[in-house]
Amino acid sequence: MQISLIIPAHNEEAYLGGCLDSVLAYAGKRLFEIIVVDNASTDRTAEVARSRPGVRVVYEPEKGLTKARHRGYIEAHGEYIAYLDADTRMPAGWYDTVERAFAANPDAVALSGPGRYWDAPLMQRIVLNTVWWLTAPLSYRIIGFMIYGANFVVRRDAVATIGGFNRSIEFYGEDTDLARRLSRLGKVVFRMDFYIYSSARRFKHEGLLRTNIIYMLNFLWPAIFGRPLTRTHKDIRADT
Repeated sequence: MQISLIIPAHNEEAYLGGCLDSVLAYAGKRLFEIIVVDNASTDRTAEVARSRPGVRVVYEPEKGLTKARHRGYIEAHGEYIAYLDADTRMPAGWYDTVERAFAANPDAVALSGPGRYWDAPLMQRIVLNTVWWLTAPLSYRIIGFMIYGANFVVRRDAVATIGGFNRSIEFYGEDTDLARRLSRLGKVVFRMDFYIYSSARRFKHEGLLRTNIIYMLNFLWPAIFGRPLTRTHKDIRADT
């Protein structure tokens, strides 16, 4: 498989290095390319990215997650495009799971999986992991598609067919919007064993219950009504 890995990053100098180090440790030699999209950063994000071997940095001057995702898609040349958030850590076996999942599902256009939270206290990790296990498998079975934006792989030609990422969506629901449109072309696979270690910083800033409710509603609204419920979000990445 030719997989281009895209990491959108706005003011992520504190987190990006750890993400890239995990990628290089567990998949670096197998990836077709690694691209960091410097999304209008005002800190050392680009410098941190360039300090890692084999990482290409592209600049997207218009701030916004979907704009950065779309810029990465334009710049990528692999048959498949993988997306990780800059505050994630790749686990061992991530690449092997990608290969197995697409081999087992030849009609699949995308693959995604849940987050496990590397920087949360023990009890919060237990709660968040339990929420994933209680909600994601059932929601996926009922709705028929699901993408977690911090961790997914998609066929590049499928992204081209649907016209790329929806740049009118600011943040919440952009991943479900993508999954909904991709599901018209083929299977969107969600596997609980295809996980990524993610940061719990948004839960710390905005509260465990409130953040989970917002995420759940903004999964359901695009899936059912074709648009996110929440139009704005707090930019915690810029001030952490």
